[in-house]
Amino acid sequence: MLMGYAKHGFGREALKVFDLMRMKNIKPDDVTMVGVLSACSHAGLVGTEYFHSMEREYGVIVNHQHYTCMIDLLGRAGRLEEAEALMRSMPFEPDAATWGALLGASSSI
Repeated sequence: MLMGYAKHGFGREALKVFDLMRMKNIKPDDVTMVGVLSACSHAGLVGTEYFHSMEREYGVIVNHQHYTCMIDLLGRAGRLEEAEALMRSMPFEPDAATWGALLGASSSI
C-alpha cells in the first residue's frame, strides 16, 4: 500500500500507512523506507528525519536508493547545495540515477 501510494503521487496517504505500521510495531525494511522517502518527495516534504532514523531506529542500512531519494527531495525543496553535499558525502560513487536526481531537481526550481 505504501509503495502504491508513493508511486502514484499520494505522499501523505503513504506516510499515514507508515504511521500505522509504526503504531502496530511493524518494522520497515529498506524497500519500505524508499517508499517513505519517495512519498515525502511527492508530498513536498523534506524527509530528513526519516532518512536519519533508518539505521538508528529501524536497523535499515542506508543504500544507494535511499541517498538518491534524499537528493531528489532536497533538490525539489530548493536545497540544492545540501543535496549536492549529501551526494558528495555518500559512501559510494554517484551513479547516473543519483546525478539524474540532482539535475532533474535543479531544473524544477
